[in-house]
Amino acid sequence: MGSDAVFRVEGLRKSFGQNEVLGGISFALHSGEVTVLMGANGAGKSTLVKIVSGVYARGAGAMQLAGKTFDPQTPAEAIRAGVVTVHQNINDGVVADLDVATNLTLDRLSGKGASLLFKPRNVRAEARAVADRMGLALDLKARVADLSLADRQMVAIARAMAHQPKVLILDEPTSSLSSAEADRLFALIDRLREQGVAILYISHRMSDIRRLADRIVSMRDGVISGVFDKKPLDYEGAVNAMLGRKIHLDRVVARHSARAAFTAERLQIAPGARPISMTLGIGEVVAITGLVGVGKTALAETLFGVRRPLAGTMHMDGKPYVPKSAREAISAGVFLVAKDRAASGIVGGFNIERNISLPFLKRMSGLGVMKKRAERVVARRQIDELGIVCRSEKDELSALSGGNQQKVMVARWMSQASRLFILDEPFQGVDISARRDIAAKLRASADGRATLIFVTEIDEALETADRILVMSEHTIVGEHRNADIDLDRLLAEVAGGPLHSAA
Repeated sequence: MGSDAVFRVEGLRKSFGQNEVLGGISFALHSGEVTVLMGANGAGKSTLVKIVSGVYARGAGAMQLAGKTFDPQTPAEAIRAGVVTVHQNINDGVVADLDVATNLTLDRLSGKGASLLFKPRNVRAEARAVADRMGLALDLKARVADLSLADRQMVAIARAMAHQPKVLILDEPTSSLSSAEADRLFALIDRLREQGVAILYISHRMSDIRRLADRIVSMRDGVISGVFDKKPLDYEGAVNAMLGRKIHLDRVVARHSARAAFTAERLQIAPGARPISMTLGIGEVVAITGLVGVGKTALAETLFGVRRPLAGTMHMDGKPYVPKSAREAISAGVFLVAKDRAASGIVGGFNIERNISLPFLKRMSGLGVMKKRAERVVARRQIDELGIVCRSEKDELSALSGGNQQKVMVARWMSQASRLFILDEPFQGVDISARRDIAAKLRASADGRATLIFVTEIDEALETADRILVMSEHTIVGEHRNADIDLDRLLAEVAGGPLHSAA
């Protein structure tokens, strides 16, 4: 195992306006070692990677590569210096319409000093040399678009390694891979480690981390919250440092429901994942927590009809529930507040009133004409009940703060009665006051439906839910009634410990 620090970051800072995203980051990467970087959404990981890879300029601090100052102004400069990044979006690292050989040699073909004459035989010979160094057995003539996701990932990494980098950054490389495909990637990473490459591996998948990590660096709120390199690695400590244990809570009084609104039996949402079975009671608020990438959004979208389960059954009020679309889910009384309100929630050019009524325009119209008074009454009631700060229901969404925009998204789906109300990261990007307003409203209105919230932050689950389920590797690994919870056990489950509850 190498011990030379080939890359160092000292006191790195970055702000966007008044918002400081990185607050003095310091860490080192070592030759022949895999350093795993963990951090919840908003911790600053993406900004850090973009500075290191030359996309953003640093605000303050310094970086060193092989003992020399490293300050790339463009991604091309970073690559030439020996720092190569393979981004989470695989298509950023390959050209899908070109063949494998051209992809593996593309940077040399288009770089400085490239020959003006394209010689296919030379390209294939050079590509074969790159593939052999990486241990890849691929048809060099195959079009990348025709390859499996895993093979495209391998081509992206092999293309990066054609630069013979000193530092390789892999951003969530297994997020779209099956277990078998991930094993192939791990074998390749082992090979690179043996070649002395310093690897920064960004992931929340505990199976990846346990398999690969030589050290773990945890980030929280723009700073390094923990470095773990003592063997055996303290995985639970790394999760603690990432999520934080500052739990200042007004604990809920946990309720129990004997009447089931929704049941899932042996539901499989990803290839190779253990099946999920769960019951959600009427009047009950259930939280599902777990790290980023464990399948929370995939489960939410399956329940909402956006994805189809690979196996298993669902029932609503004792009747089979097999939604083929979000429209069918809504008709069955299943509503979803999606995680990304900008992409799948708010309509910035519409006012509050229309944003709230948008999915229910048919219900609020007669003979094709909107019942404007009904729309206005519903909007005003939701504004009052959720404490949305605005001048009136006619304010455009784009004029509201992020917290108030999120309240409008919750208000939209609470404006009509549902049987199963699903919220995916409803507190993301909102302050504590808005979070508690939303949580209080969810609990106060819970009668008559089952409420299911997906959250990464454990304190959000503890403040809101009657019962907490823990997800890891696309299945349920733990269940807790929200009363005298064993936090150590819960955190161990979040960190990917042994299954405590057969799913």
